[in-house]
Amino acid sequence: MEFDINRVAFTIFGLDVYWYGIIIVAGILVSAIFAKKEFERRGYKADIVDDILFAILPVGVIGARIWYVIFEWDYYGAHPNEIIDIRGGGLAIQGGIIFGLIALYIFSKRRDIPMIDLTDILSPSLAFAQAVGRWGNFANAEAHGYPTDLPWGIIIDGVKVHPTFFYESFGDFLIFLFLVLYRKKNPSKGFISGIYFLAYGLVRFFVEGLRTDSLYVFGLRTAQLVSIVFMVVGVCLLIYAKRENLPPHFYKEKKKLKEDKIIKFK
Repeated sequence: MEFDINRVAFTIFGLDVYWYGIIIVAGILVSAIFAKKEFERRGYKADIVDDILFAILPVGVIGARIWYVIFEWDYYGAHPNEIIDIRGGGLAIQGGIIFGLIALYIFSKRRDIPMIDLTDILSPSLAFAQAVGRWGNFANAEAHGYPTDLPWGIIIDGVKVHPTFFYESFGDFLIFLFLVLYRKKNPSKGFISGIYFLAYGLVRFFVEGLRTDSLYVFGLRTAQLVSIVFMVVGVCLLIYAKRENLPPHFYKEKKKLKEDKIIKFK
């Protein structure tokens, strides 16, 4: 079956609104709900998620675009007027994650919340947002793979190809399900983050090998190199979690501990 989807969802005041953007925003909004529930479970106010999104989302989007433009500079150097046009696609999720982590680190310092606890809380939501966001690539008929004879291949421009956007979406969704179920056991600090980086790195590394639109640096697929880094970070976090065996951070418990110290001091 050949998929022919109109990239434009609707037009308002002469401005085309693309399915790509709608799908990505929907993924972010739904993933924020999961994050709010986990923050509440840990004793925080749910609106801290709004503060986090305000802090990291613009940085993440800009970072995703910068990452994409850098490794497609042959094109954008000749078409500089298109650099800021992100409505039609051209966001590298790994660049968004890296820039978003930098913004999250600054946020953690200002709010005095351990960075590792924030990544433990947000990792499942990030995986869900990625799973949903990949369908934006489907709407744009992009991020597909090489020709294939497999029965689940999709037809793009008359050619049956690997639906690599679906492979990654499915893998991210499995990561999300596992992390949501596993975190109910309150694993050691860093375990959730470690599993996310390791699992996502593995998924993206193998899926990237099937894609036809990879970004390259020195003849190597950029996404695969970054995936290796993610996997190394994941293993290091798992080792840290097992060695330190620290309990996850619960705000209520920390607050109660401070109150007990005050009472004892009095």
